[in-house]
Amino acid sequence: MAFIAFLIAAIVLAITPGPGLAYVVARTVAGGRSEGMASCLGTAVGGLVHVAAAALGLSLLIARSATLFSVVKYVGAAYLIYLGVRLLFREGEAGGVAPVASHGARRAFREGVLVEALNVKTALFFLAFLPQFVSPGHALIPQLAMLGSICVVLNTLVDVGAVLAASRLLKSSAARVARARMLTRTSGVVMLALGGYLAFARRAIPN
Repeated sequence: MAFIAFLIAAIVLAITPGPGLAYVVARTVAGGRSEGMASCLGTAVGGLVHVAAAALGLSLLIARSATLFSVVKYVGAAYLIYLGVRLLFREGEAGGVAPVASHGARRAFREGVLVEALNVKTALFFLAFLPQFVSPGHALIPQLAMLGSICVVLNTLVDVGAVLAASRLLKSSAARVARARMLTRTSGVVMLALGGYLAFARRAIPN
């Protein structure tokens, strides 16, 4: 049940328009499909950096104090609710595609890694999101690594889809913005529901 809840939330979050999705689309517009795909690969690698950091950091945290880990889970649930509220009240900023210059696939890959690896919001999200779905009594690092990797794979699949459909998406700016707003609001509702559920669910903390 917990894994199903995680998977639903991860899928909804993956399709939510955001800076990463806008970046790969902008790369595609500037340099074609090759640069778009290279940027997708780069953001995937950058995402895995956050997964590794979260897995190692949270494992060290629980090794020091199970109580502190419990606090992190509650704070994480509150953070998810905060993200949901922000998504619901965000107007006009989703789906924007900032222009970028074409510099080749290799540079698109490198910049993709940096864009994602240096994204503080991604780091905070993994720290808040992943601990909510770990199972007590099992090794923490493999669970966090698996859940985080699933998030990265889903995000990358959506990015690749956006790259392949970039020219079609950009034909109608009004339609693109409307779709982005609908997805953003849907994601906000899901985040609020998930955060509330996790905040009031009984906490089982690994020993």
